[in-house]
Amino acid sequence: MSSPEEQAFRLLTEYSNGFMVSQVLFAACELGVFDLLAEAPEPLGAAAVAARLGTSSHGTELLLDTCVSLKLLQVETKTGKALYQNTELSSTYLVRASPKCQGNMLRYLARTTYLCWGHLTQAVRDGRNQYLEAFGVPSDQLFSAIYRSEDERLQFMRGLQDVWSVSGRPVLGAFDLSPFPLICDVGGDFFKDPLPEADLYILARVLHDWTDERCSRLLARIHGACKPGGGVLVIESLLAADGRGPLTAQLYSLNMLVQTEGRERTPAQYRALLAAAGFRHVQCRRTGGLYDAILA
Repeated sequence: MSSPEEQAFRLLTEYSNGFMVSQVLFAACELGVFDLLAEAPEPLGAAAVAARLGTSSHGTELLLDTCVSLKLLQVETKTGKALYQNTELSSTYLVRASPKCQGNMLRYLARTTYLCWGHLTQAVRDGRNQYLEAFGVPSDQLFSAIYRSEDERLQFMRGLQDVWSVSGRPVLGAFDLSPFPLICDVGGDFFKDPLPEADLYILARVLHDWTDERCSRLLARIHGACKPGGGVLVIESLLAADGRGPLTAQLYSLNMLVQTEGRERTPAQYRALLAAAGFRHVQCRRTGGLYDAILA
């Protein structure tokens, strides 16, 4: 049995190697490992995978075996030969043909988010996003930086579509929305264009992009456009009351630092923003998933 010191060092090593894990996942997706194995009529050996992907036998075997340790692949040995196939996890979330595939979001994380996180230290020093440092793109107009090319815009939007294919049902089922026959899903350039009249406005992963001041401005505009008896449904990852957890929401908040102007917030912080805009009867529901729901 390892000593407390050895356990602590092992934990530190896991933390410091975390970026390697994400790169294994990104590389396997980009190379098409999971799609190839899904389309194959039977499990494949490393040499066959390498031949079909046009990759090195040595590198492919290392990648496949690491994916096995990460439970992204499973392996069986027949007559001394290792044969690989997808696990339920990869079949559900990493194969393009799956309706729940997260490939677009993973490609966005690999090509954009990962590069911004390489400048986290500077983001903490500056208190601002890192598009200029990562891509040479000025970030004074936030979404001009995020949508810095048509391909990038489409990649980001397809990535969000991937996320909602899994996370959409729990947040939309958090409240009875039947009293709201006309619903507006708010997106685009919403700080200045007229908002359509609706009974309920949905702000899904919108407010976390912006400062409190800009969130207040948007919520006030929505309150002014809302029909009598109407409301707003905010979908975000809620921090704990003291802001110190859950870890995923804290990491998302740091991601807002390196990529946007905003942050994740606690229920009390959202209540304050909504109350200042004129909304009352605020209800917060934790869904048990990545995203939670607030109905005001």
